[in-house]
Amino acid sequence: MSTPQLSVVIPVYNEEQGLQALFDRLYPALDKLGISYEILFVNDGSRDRSAAILREQFQKRPEVTRVILFDGNFGQHMAIMAAFEHCRGERIVTLDADLQNPPEDTGLLLEKMDEGHDYVGSIRRQRNDSAWRHVASRAMNGLRERTTRIKMTDQGCMFRAYDRRIVDAINSCKEVSTFIPALAYTFARNPAEVVVGHEERTAGESKYSLYSLIRLNFDLMTSFSLIPLQLFSMLGITISLLSGFLVVLLVLRRLIVGPEAEGLFTLFAIAFLLIGITLFGIGLLGEYIGRVYQQVRHRPRYLVEAILEQQDSGEVSMDMGKIGPAVRR
Repeated sequence: MSTPQLSVVIPVYNEEQGLQALFDRLYPALDKLGISYEILFVNDGSRDRSAAILREQFQKRPEVTRVILFDGNFGQHMAIMAAFEHCRGERIVTLDADLQNPPEDTGLLLEKMDEGHDYVGSIRRQRNDSAWRHVASRAMNGLRERTTRIKMTDQGCMFRAYDRRIVDAINSCKEVSTFIPALAYTFARNPAEVVVGHEERTAGESKYSLYSLIRLNFDLMTSFSLIPLQLFSMLGITISLLSGFLVVLLVLRRLIVGPEAEGLFTLFAIAFLLIGITLFGIGLLGEYIGRVYQQVRHRPRYLVEAILEQQDSGEVSMDMGKIGPAVRR
């Protein structure tokens, strides 16, 4: 198979309304770069006509278009992982299908890589998101950086460029669940960031709710750091010392002043606080145990229904029945 200079990876989930607009801007933008490229669309089990539209687009530009069709919905990051395992480019750019990041800025990421950087992230120039998303993103970014030491100014932007070495390193990992930009950062020797444009979504709706954002960041922190467990251990030690001091104080008060007639609700409040902290600790410990449980089952991370691609001979191939990474039926 020929090796293009650039692979553009685009996960697709229920993007029927905006795909044509994406095609109209993406292909001309990449043609202007003057380099060989391929585009890998990964249909993540869309329930609308996204898969059919991708098939039609593949028939129009089969020489530069490849389509991976998932047999179900496995999430954005698993879609990108599947594309990483099938892409052939020397450099790989990930891009969302919603056009919130203009594909015309792909050249900015490649220019930064020409300066010697092996991983280039992006910072949205003017985010056109709601106020709560701004606040939540800032809070999560600060918490993530303090717990994982991974520095990403705008972790919510998937418009990023990776050197082939980093993608190969990511493919060698067998983690069931991971946050790809953070994992790439740990492998990068010389990471960098560039400012790119940001536009309002023209069609469809966002796939990330507040719960999804919290879930993603909690997963990120438990994937790359033991600090949450260590902090909870320190909190447990501190509360134990304070509780012991309170017990000694109450015993001394009983011996000197007499039995306590009041303060019952204060004791209830302390008890409820300790119970709440205990339940949080059990949940945190369960998160780590759950990740181990998912890993040891060795289940496939995703199922591939078909891959649409054109061979070097000019023939069109439809590879059916792949399961997960490097496992076949």
